[in-house]
Amino acid sequence: MDRLYVDRIGRVCDRMKVQGIGQLMVTDYLSIYYLTGMEVHPGERFWGLLVGDDGSLRLFANRLFNIGETDISVTFFDDSDDIAGVVSAHIRKGRLGVDKTMASRFLLPIMEACRDTSFELGSDCVDDVRAIKDDEEKELMRRASRINDACMEKLAAFIHEGVTEKECAAYLDGCYAEYGCDGLSFPSIVSFGENAADPHHHPDDTVLKEGDCIVIDIGCIKDHYCSDMTRTYFWKKADPDQIKVYETVKEANERAEALVKAGIRLCDIDAAARDHISAEGYGEYFTHRLGHFIGMEDHEKGDVSSVNTKETKAGMIFSIEPGIYLPGQVGVRIEDLVIVTEEGCEILNHVSKELCILGN
Repeated sequence: MDRLYVDRIGRVCDRMKVQGIGQLMVTDYLSIYYLTGMEVHPGERFWGLLVGDDGSLRLFANRLFNIGETDISVTFFDDSDDIAGVVSAHIRKGRLGVDKTMASRFLLPIMEACRDTSFELGSDCVDDVRAIKDDEEKELMRRASRINDACMEKLAAFIHEGVTEKECAAYLDGCYAEYGCDGLSFPSIVSFGENAADPHHHPDDTVLKEGDCIVIDIGCIKDHYCSDMTRTYFWKKADPDQIKVYETVKEANERAEALVKAGIRLCDIDAAARDHISAEGYGEYFTHRLGHFIGMEDHEKGDVSSVNTKETKAGMIFSIEPGIYLPGQVGVRIEDLVIVTEEGCEILNHVSKELCILGN
């Protein structure tokens, strides 16, 4: 097995020992890919990796899966086999961790077949390792963000009189295809005018008009890793109230990013942005956490919120995305991804955050 995966599995085993888990059943296909390099999309079928705290591994794979050659022990089964019986034969007495994605249709029969085993949530053993990106992952995240930067700038240049939100989202699909992306990190958000006050607005047939704010929240997947960025523009003009909202959000974004470095509590980063927005009189209109962790999924375990007192560690990657949403009036969000370093952070997005009025 490649040294990269040996190291990752070793770090998972270290966390298993701390939690007192002798075995861990991983069924999240992305986590299995992360630990083995084997990519399988199982659909409704069982796909699992049983990890022992000694580093032993066993895959459970339907014969339909084309997993190729591997030096990992594999137990094959087919659609007519009793999955609980197949899996339980390899589960020891003691404490077994299961991950948060394991379907109850598999978990409950396995629990019934393993009465001498205690089951507990063991996702953190993998999720905490995935939260600290290695050098290869950092470079993949940089690459995905460079593509996202380019597509954001292309879309800003594409926006024109009479265009709709849906047409902008479709244009983005084509941009990402040109760069050979695997897909979208999430459905693109393009919001004009009042729609921008809905943080998760779905693009519709709304036509751009003079004075509209334009919120664009987009991301692509490239080589399994996600990008995510939000920029807010205005079409032809912005009134003083809109400009005040924009500059408040921009300052909040920059204050939070200036605080990021290893050893800072995540709740304190959230407060750096939230306190500024509150001081400017918009506190009730900042309606979500400041950020989320990201990697192979757009939203991975971990967040930048007022209740998360955990400290940052070098290698974490998360978003900084303050926003103000005034119903019926305007919405502004500015989002970057940052890599935590010992002395500060590396900001992955380079599209300007200065106030930009398009169409002039």
